[in-house]
Amino acid sequence: MKTIKLIVLIIVVILLVIIIIQNREPVKTHFLLATVEMPQILLLLITAAAGFVVGLMVALLSGRKPATSAKPEQPRAE
Repeated sequence: MKTIKLIVLIIVVILLVIIIIQNREPVKTHFLLATVEMPQILLLLITAAAGFVVGLMVALLSGRKPATSAKPEQPRAE
């Protein structure tokens, strides 16, 4: 199982390096009234981080509680 995790990790790292190498050129990004020029990979990372934070906030604010194992009540000895 550890070797499978290691192989998957290596593949993900290689794919990330390929993405970084291919997306180094600067792009202009418009946000409200500001225009910023940044490397495309930085824009991708910021967008992914923002999506992660939004997903995390939705999960935390949804109010669902984790399932608990219900134990059957034992009859009282009288």
